[in-house]
Amino acid sequence: MKTRFITLFLLFYIAKSFAQNTSSPPIQINSTDSTVGYKLFPTQNMFTFIKLNTRNGQMWQVQWDTSSKNRSVSTLSDTLLVDKDEEKNGRFFLYPTTNIFNFILLDQIDGRMWQITWGREKDRKVLLIE
Repeated sequence: MKTRFITLFLLFYIAKSFAQNTSSPPIQINSTDSTVGYKLFPTQNMFTFIKLNTRNGQMWQVQWDTSSKNRSVSTLSDTLLVDKDEEKNGRFFLYPTTNIFNFILLDQIDGRMWQITWGREKDRKVLLIE
């Protein structure tokens, strides 16, 4: 009995060590293209993107689906983070974190940062990181 247990344990251990990771690699977004006014950033939820106005930091949560009843765009932040005369394409960029619902928004000109939390309407927030 002990021999069977050890054999099963070894077989399980060997099989597990050869198993491949099935999670998909993170999608990379090119941050060097500063000519565009808007960018879509994927989240770890396959149906959710964040649309970013790269000029002024405004953001929207974009839901897509094969069913039209589940498609929507809702405001994540309509606050202008810079004055109109300071807007510039590519100024703002979103960086993913290890938390599925959080990103870091970076002002690539002056270095200010915000924690962006997306999700249900009551859970959404934009918090300045000081």
